[in-house]
Amino acid sequence: MSQPQEFTFQTEIKQLLHILSHSLYQNREIALRELISNASDSLNKLRHIQLSDAEYRDDVPLEITLAPDKEANLLVIHDSGVGLTHDELVQNLGTIAHSGSKEFLRNLAAKSEQSEATPSADLSLIGQFGVGFYAAFMLADRVEVVTRSFREQTGWRWESDGSGRFTISPVEGDVPRGAQIRLHLKKEMEEFTDPMRLKFIVRKYSTFVPHPIKLEAETLNEQKPIWVEPKSQVTEEQHAGFYQWLTHHTDESPLWHLHLSSDSPIQFHSILYCPPSNFELMGFGQVEHGINLCAKRILVQDDCRDLLPEYLRFLYGVVDSADLPLNVSRETLQDHKLLPKLKKVLVKKVLDHLATVADEQPESFQTFYQQFGPILRTGIGQDFENRERIAKLLRFHSTQTAAQAALLVGKSTDQPIVPTVSLDGYLQRAVEGQTQVYYLSGPDLDALSRHPLLEAFRKRNLEVLFLDDPIDEFALTQLHRYDGKDLISIDSAEVTFPDSTNPAEEESTKAKPNHFTRILELFRGALDGKVSDIRESSRLTDSPCCLINPQGTMSNQLQKVLSHTMKEYEAPKRIMEVNPHAGLIQRLCELSNNSDNDEFIRDCGQQLYANSLILDGLIPEVEGTTSRTLRFMEELARGKSVIIT
Repeated sequence: MSQPQEFTFQTEIKQLLHILSHSLYQNREIALRELISNASDSLNKLRHIQLSDAEYRDDVPLEITLAPDKEANLLVIHDSGVGLTHDELVQNLGTIAHSGSKEFLRNLAAKSEQSEATPSADLSLIGQFGVGFYAAFMLADRVEVVTRSFREQTGWRWESDGSGRFTISPVEGDVPRGAQIRLHLKKEMEEFTDPMRLKFIVRKYSTFVPHPIKLEAETLNEQKPIWVEPKSQVTEEQHAGFYQWLTHHTDESPLWHLHLSSDSPIQFHSILYCPPSNFELMGFGQVEHGINLCAKRILVQDDCRDLLPEYLRFLYGVVDSADLPLNVSRETLQDHKLLPKLKKVLVKKVLDHLATVADEQPESFQTFYQQFGPILRTGIGQDFENRERIAKLLRFHSTQTAAQAALLVGKSTDQPIVPTVSLDGYLQRAVEGQTQVYYLSGPDLDALSRHPLLEAFRKRNLEVLFLDDPIDEFALTQLHRYDGKDLISIDSAEVTFPDSTNPAEEESTKAKPNHFTRILELFRGALDGKVSDIRESSRLTDSPCCLINPQGTMSNQLQKVLSHTMKEYEAPKRIMEVNPHAGLIQRLCELSNNSDNDEFIRDCGQQLYANSLILDGLIPEVEGTTSRTLRFMEELARGKSVIIT
């Protein structure tokens, strides 16, 4: 038996091995990932050779085997690939020409200078520089490589303890083609002899390696990477199965999927899934899924949130790009020039898909929107570039859809009971000369549909959007305009009505009751400091009064939200509009002829103000309102007769 030949690592590799063997890097799982990836590369090379040269074909299966030995604290990774010759062992595992370790160390040094830290080795970078094999020293204090090249019959043993030298010696007897990486594990790395731990790591990082990975006769990577298949060849059952594997939701199917492939400007394959339910609506707090980012089927990051914006966080999926350097770190991912390009393509594809679903499958889109609309709407304020695309997907209840819903109740129909309208649908129904999109926000649809501010809009046949979620109004406030029309709350003084909807001349010149001006003066005295002005209303038909916001201020609902979230927030004083033709106001005008009724009229003004606040979902001054209400009830009770007729 010949003596082993002893070699010295190049200086850079000695530095690298020192960093690896002394590293405290927490994610040691990637060492196994790297070794499996190297094994897969070896199998790929042999498969290509066997396809092109019949001389090297045989019946040996192309596979990877993990063999842990707990007693010996040993883990063996074996592949039946191309193997290595003596010279290849020297070149690939001992010199810098093929490993790229010099570039790795240069990058590591640059990162250390930037962070002013010691070189603790950002080891998730290893595959980026072709030095994945040396990650073995993260786990082992001695590494053997027993290998035989497909070109020859002699086997070789490469061995090193990472101290700066390695030996190569021939192996007597039969050595199977390929390579066995024998990791003599460090004492604290005994977890890598646990079959359950190994299964977890393989399924996390290497599930989609295109060759079987076996452990104790069990194949660990049976789930196929369906995203690389032509979309026409993937069945709904396969999509459901892959979604369940990806999400661990074994009892549900996705609401929809989006299967993407692209060769230009970036080569990538992807499948994105929308779950059927939004767990955030169930009170589970904000859920952040993240997308599995792969490079050539190898997982790089399982929670990459740089590929989709926050407002699409509900999507699950896989993005696989051969253009990405393998195993880049999280920090490098964020800076990598390809990721923004990938993100831009993915976002456009998702929004285009949703637009198609909205047009072609409106009921399916409504199901989606009921679940994920609150998240999607936040994109108006986050993504300026795609703001118009998102705006087209928004859906609202309105005065017209509420009327449609009332007609549908109790009828047999396939149409949803609570219809909604898009901004485009709203504009299609807009009247001639309409320059504004009107909306009203409030706590619930029932309260909104009874709001007195709607009277003028109903009379003019103008549709008003109902915003029963504060997110809706934040979205429209950010959007500001749509298709050349201003988006405006109907409680704003900036509301304008189209000329085509103005009432007939005789109605507009209807005489005000006598003493109406005196009523306004008495109300001003009662509400001094609470409102900015009191004036005649041109928008009310039945209700006695309403509160509107001065020009340039937020709507009632946004003010309410801010008052709850910011203690120092002080709402601006509003304008009180009084309807001279309401029955109560006309009676007060008659009573004002007697100055003894002034105090009662002032009380009425204060109560009308309190009622308007309540209608807007705001709390009036409690003590004054309750005592005044009690006083009114006592006066009414005294006016009732006890005589039975």
